[in-house]
Amino acid sequence: MPAPHPTAPLQPAVDRTTLRRAIGASAMGNATEWFDYGIYAYGVTYISAALFPGNTEEAVLFALATFAISFLVRPLGGLFWGPLGDRMGRKSVLALTILMMSGATVCVGLIPDYATIGFWAPTLLILLRMVQGFSTGGEYGGAATFMAEYAPDDKRGFCGSFLEFGTLAGFSLGALLMLGFSLTLGDAAMYDWGWRVPFMVAGPMGLVGMYLRSKMEDTPVFLEAEQAAQGTKTASPTLGALITGHWRTLLVMGGLVTALNIVNYTLLSYMPTYLQRRLGLSANEALIVPIIGMIFMMVLLPFAGSLSDRVGRKPLWRFSLIGLFLLVVPAYLLMATGFVGAVVGFALLGLLYVPQLATISATFPALFPTSVRFAGFAIAYNVATSIFGGTAPAIGSSLIGLTGNELMPAFYMMLACVVGLIALRFMPETAGQSLRDHNPSVRFSDQQR
Repeated sequence: MPAPHPTAPLQPAVDRTTLRRAIGASAMGNATEWFDYGIYAYGVTYISAALFPGNTEEAVLFALATFAISFLVRPLGGLFWGPLGDRMGRKSVLALTILMMSGATVCVGLIPDYATIGFWAPTLLILLRMVQGFSTGGEYGGAATFMAEYAPDDKRGFCGSFLEFGTLAGFSLGALLMLGFSLTLGDAAMYDWGWRVPFMVAGPMGLVGMYLRSKMEDTPVFLEAEQAAQGTKTASPTLGALITGHWRTLLVMGGLVTALNIVNYTLLSYMPTYLQRRLGLSANEALIVPIIGMIFMMVLLPFAGSLSDRVGRKPLWRFSLIGLFLLVVPAYLLMATGFVGAVVGFALLGLLYVPQLATISATFPALFPTSVRFAGFAIAYNVATSIFGGTAPAIGSSLIGLTGNELMPAFYMMLACVVGLIALRFMPETAGQSLRDHNPSVRFSDQQR
């Protein structure tokens, strides 16, 4: 593991209480974001029947495409919230994004059905998904930056893993609520009104998250950089300066995010639909399999994050990408054997994916200096996610429809792993590096020489 940057001493640890509050405030927003993804992915059959016209197959495809639409707006959110977070601070932006995100989720549950208002039903859903995408464009990059800048340098991987713990916790909560209501109410009530109830839960979650964030100070790293800049006439970096000064970092991160999120959204968002409609599992079985897998992943996340603090981020990413490339097809074949095989196959994919997931918020923020960290992270992450991540469920389903091959999502994940391995070759190791006075472009240049 490389030594810390010589001009930037290791970040001193904040007290444990403050660190725990920072972790909770960051993870709560991520949980709220992924709670929405969970209830949408697990309730897509009910949502499509209520809000879209056409037969079941067409309606589900429309609903998956609508899921992807929100991701097209995420880069705009990154362009807006990222620079704002670098100027105003991480805390202020995060309080706004979580309110927008949770409010839009609640409103989805209030949309009248297609039989009542016709085309306005899918239109309102699309508009609300765009609001969610716009707010999420600042939420994840800001939360990861907030977490990274509070965490001690030598424990950033361990602390950052709890942000992704929030991801899976939110997704699992949404999935469990949708499954619980389905088992309790039955299909008739779920199609009629039951699918709407889980969307209402996002309101209290958003308010709790905003409260937690409002009680925090901004990050020590940001406050120190802001204080150091006082009395100077240094202007905030423009988008053009970010791109020209950090284009290599943006490309490398974009490649890694492409690999990360094709796997992520295929595995978490598309899997219930795939298991039910393509492999023939019952609706409840298709919901239970990923829930078991996500709980298994949640247990492993802190261990993987802590391991990355000791051995580095790159070895864990390399293990994950190569392992997925080699074993994703066998795992999909195993899932096709039935419920037990699906549980084991999903758990295998989850085990291989955890080393990436656990180290996101420790790896990516450390690639950028403080003055452009929020913006750089938000823009690179959201552009790659909007193009390749949010579209993964629709692309996987379309590829199966075009070819008739049920393994096409697995082949798509293999291609993503190749992209990730190429990008990883050019990424500097960030474990143990300080986030203060950080200049990753120097490390990129040194590495290339």
